[in-house]
Amino acid sequence: DGNYCLTCGSDKTLKLWNPHKGTALRSYQGHGYEVLDAAGSFDNSQLCSCSADKTVALWDVASGQVVRKYRGHAGVSTGGSGGLRPRDPLGVRDAPEGPPQICVPPHRHPPALTAPPRSSVDGRVRRYDLRAGQLYSDYIGSPITSVCFSRDGQCALAASLDSTLRLLDKETGELLGEYTGHRSTAYRLDCVLSERDAHVGSASEDGHVYFWDLVEGSLALSLAVGRGVVQSLSFHPTLPCLLAATQGQVQLWREDSFVPEEAPP
Repeated sequence: DGNYCLTCGSDKTLKLWNPHKGTALRSYQGHGYEVLDAAGSFDNSQLCSCSADKTVALWDVASGQVVRKYRGHAGVSTGGSGGLRPRDPLGVRDAPEGPPQICVPPHRHPPALTAPPRSSVDGRVRRYDLRAGQLYSDYIGSPITSVCFSRDGQCALAASLDSTLRLLDKETGELLGEYTGHRSTAYRLDCVLSERDAHVGSASEDGHVYFWDLVEGSLALSLAVGRGVVQSLSFHPTLPCLLAATQGQVQLWREDSFVPEEAPP
């Protein structure tokens, strides 16, 4: 719902924050190695995390305890999905050679029978129709590091290692737009759409976050976030706020001024 922020890292923990005050609310410990990615449930009651210890963990937010651990992966467990509704099944993905990722559909969508899109180092975007049992695949070519749905659910945005974002029609796979100007050649970088689908954004290896006009394809803004690689981005579901993570720090930006908010001392 945009009231909380979840981070994870090489210290083997997850941390829950109030991003508007910059305060840490709780730390979750239980993984044996670094935590690669995490997501929260729709009702804020549970968390899901994946780790280099080859497990996916389901957490109770209030108690901080592990509800269940999913084991059985031969390689590093790098992602899970399913929306984390209380009665939804939890899907996990084992990709030892692929980039870590958890995809969560936009929060205001009703329960969907289409799974979140999958990115892959083989250059394909895959979408699964759960009701029909069908797999739809769109070939891009360059290894894909991140993919997300638009807020209206009609398009998929894919980021790849040729420093290009591509907007695809979800149903037909038609290429609707391309966005370039950032640098993405070696790292798994997030791509996002703004809360009204007006702009597409991407993290970059040059320490910036870039935004393009979705329709025109023109570069609208470049934010200097830091000196290192910016890897993680997340837009607030309803407000013009952006979280950007780089070099062990998470910054909160507001779209009206794009000035980072300083956490209180």
